[in-house]
Amino acid sequence: MREFTIGKNDAGQRLDRFVAKNLPLLPPALLQKYIRLKRIKVNGKGSKRDVRLETGDILQLYINDEFFDKPNEENLFLTVFKPQLNIVYEDENLLLVDKRPGMSVHADETEKVNTLINHIQAYLYQKREWNPKWENAFAPALCNRIDRNTGGIVIAAKNAEALRIINEKIRAHELEKFYLCITVGRPKQPEGKIEGFLLKNEAKKEVRFFHKPVPGGKTAVTLYRTLESRGGLSLVECRLLTGRTHQIRVSMAEIGCPLLGDGKYGRGDVNRRYHETRQALYSYKLRFDFQTDAGLLSYLNGQEFTVETVPFREKYFPQTLSI
Repeated sequence: MREFTIGKNDAGQRLDRFVAKNLPLLPPALLQKYIRLKRIKVNGKGSKRDVRLETGDILQLYINDEFFDKPNEENLFLTVFKPQLNIVYEDENLLLVDKRPGMSVHADETEKVNTLINHIQAYLYQKREWNPKWENAFAPALCNRIDRNTGGIVIAAKNAEALRIINEKIRAHELEKFYLCITVGRPKQPEGKIEGFLLKNEAKKEVRFFHKPVPGGKTAVTLYRTLESRGGLSLVECRLLTGRTHQIRVSMAEIGCPLLGDGKYGRGDVNRRYHETRQALYSYKLRFDFQTDAGLLSYLNGQEFTVETVPFREKYFPQTLSI
């Protein structure tokens, strides 16, 4: 419990607005709930949210200590009142979450609060599985990332050992990641391998494809197979053998079949015709294929997880069965 004594400079403010100003980490909906539950008292009694505070009033807040901290990137999850997660799989070590297109996985220059990691940490905090006050250093963390406008499976580790193992298995290519995408046009070869070197331009935030090694370029290998073509579009499954920034988007554009909706590497005229503003790309399936010891995650070996729906597949190729 914390107490505030109202001074003359704070007198006249509404109760809820005073608390909101002094506890910026407390979600507005939770603030209103705490007032209703009388966990916020004025002079020892429950109060209405719109009561005007007077000089000398004693405010008693029966609220978790975390909400009294100053906001920073590590505690912004507290501001998420109702985490929005589409959970594909969960156990004591891992979460597999189907991220919706449009959500950033981590904070960036355009979004600090409504990120996937904040929703995951808020979810685990509210389940009382994790609390930053219990830990010296560890916080639930993402093991892989996907672009803001790409949807699909993201792996989150609930403990440090799971994080270490999954990161090791990703580096060793012992997790198989499958994507669905819609391309403009049909690949000349129905299936194949796209190999090259990707060079990232940090200033422009874009990637170029090269067929020969270039300074700073990284090897990129993508397997693909065409599932169906119709009306100038194709539904294609891609499997990543390397995990590079924008790998599928750049690689498919390189073979003349850019992704529908891709504003960076695609065809603007086609995107406008179909009214698509996000690349049609979805990390829809994940398979654990451990070739070496996986410690406490050994039980996952051989397991495969798939998202329930891929919105653009339902829209453009609802009858495709050959996945």
